[in-house]
Amino acid sequence: MRLEGAEVRCIVLAQYWPILLFIGVAAGLGVVLLAIGMLAGPRRPEAVKLAAYECGFEAFEDARMRFDVRYYLLAILFIIFDLEIAFLFPWAVVFQHIGIVALIEMALFLLLLVVGFAYVWKKGALEWE
Repeated sequence: MRLEGAEVRCIVLAQYWPILLFIGVAAGLGVVLLAIGMLAGPRRPEAVKLAAYECGFEAFEDARMRFDVRYYLLAILFIIFDLEIAFLFPWAVVFQHIGIVALIEMALFLLLLVVGFAYVWKKGALEWE
């Protein structure tokens, strides 16, 4: 039995229904929870509560003030050390199938991260004055 083009497209598109259903349920749940929070939540507006929070800086200073470079350094370090999870998780999922070579490669990768972390720590980049 040979399927026509339209039938093949319908079969392929039907495989996306669970994904669309999941996205719809997630979006609906998000909207419902936000609505419940807005309707049932306390409303006591005060000047302090309505003020913008800007990473520990005074909210009423000049917007063009200089930021301390430590904020950027800490953000970059967080990204570097947090992104290792993006490499570790898929590796751990298929670990049984990839063998000893991948284990050695991941050990070298983690060793490089530990050396980088030790260097950053020794330089005092993690110290906050």
